[in-house]
Amino acid sequence: MLDLVILSLHFFLCFLISLVIWRRREDVALHGSSTGTVETGPDGLILIGKEDDIKKSGRVTAKVDGREVVVFYHEGKFHAMDSRCYHEGGALRLGDIEDIDGQACIVCPWHKYVITLETGEGLYEGVDPLEPSPTPQWRSKGVKQRIHKVTVDSGNVYVSPPDFSVKFDSDYFAEKYRKNELNLEKMCNSKPAK
Repeated sequence: MLDLVILSLHFFLCFLISLVIWRRREDVALHGSSTGTVETGPDGLILIGKEDDIKKSGRVTAKVDGREVVVFYHEGKFHAMDSRCYHEGGALRLGDIEDIDGQACIVCPWHKYVITLETGEGLYEGVDPLEPSPTPQWRSKGVKQRIHKVTVDSGNVYVSPPDFSVKFDSDYFAEKYRKNELNLEKMCNSKPAK
């Protein structure tokens, strides 16, 4: 009887995981994948999708060399970055885009960390306590989020594979979530012991 309960829980958990993965795939039909056939374009770029489709949705997620990347279309420009926030791994695809100090930024939905779409810089609002009347100003923490180069060619949007010779804070969470996803797939594909 206990075996039946454990087996039922295992299949229910696998069902929930597959449901979450399936719901996440609704963003767009994804082309780039480390496990499937990767469609490449000019100079080894990875095909993300059709330009018009991404413009309509405003943002899509895709796998680029095994890591999840989010591509934004905002004010006539495409931007791509690791989909997990450098701070604690929040899902940036769910964040709001705001204009902060003249820069388009994504605001992480978990802890409201602000990241520029153009450069991946982390921004914070700070004051100089030595000023007579300190007023908050936006300041840079430096580049924290890995940015991916976007290329549009013949109506298709491509992303360059990441250059791992340079490390960014977001790499930790990109790798952590990639490993978690692989472990979940293994768990769902394995048969329970009898």
